[in-house]
Amino acid sequence: MRLDRYTTGTYTIGAPLWQQVLWYFIGAPIVRSYLIPFSGFKVLILRWFGAKIGQGVRIKTGVRVKFPWRLIIQDFVWIGEDTWLDNLELITIESHCCISQGVYLCTGNHDWGDRDFALRTAPIYIESGSWIAAHATIAAGVRVGQGAVLGLDSVATRSLEPMTIYMGNPAIAIKSRRIKE
Repeated sequence: MRLDRYTTGTYTIGAPLWQQVLWYFIGAPIVRSYLIPFSGFKVLILRWFGAKIGQGVRIKTGVRVKFPWRLIIQDFVWIGEDTWLDNLELITIESHCCISQGVYLCTGNHDWGDRDFALRTAPIYIESGSWIAAHATIAAGVRVGQGAVLGLDSVATRSLEPMTIYMGNPAIAIKSRRIKE
């Protein structure tokens, strides 16, 4: 490949330079801080920078968000310690989802077949009631169906069916999810 010829093509960050600079130097360090454990304050900062966030959202320490203006989080979502929302494209997390510690949501990749290593981006969508377990990874373009579970250290490179438990790298369906009343 020829990295000296790399460009982002038509991709844009989606925010003016002043907003990017303020996010990088002020917003991102506050949201990621281990010294500020208060979810409400982190939610407020993310909203100031363009994230759409519902009520009852809990954001733990060490959470990294690349671009808050490309983030939608609905109601009563938990985001665990050291999670990385690498959102070159939109990440949407519907209500009542648990994103456990150390999860990596990656909306960008490169075309390994392209001589110039072209950037490829696609959104991630996580439907309500889903659980992404600790240290799991979700690739660009994946949709997690309602109530699906992606197990510990698993890697989702394809969309996950609703109410199904997935494990492994690459993640495969291992059984249906049944929720007791």
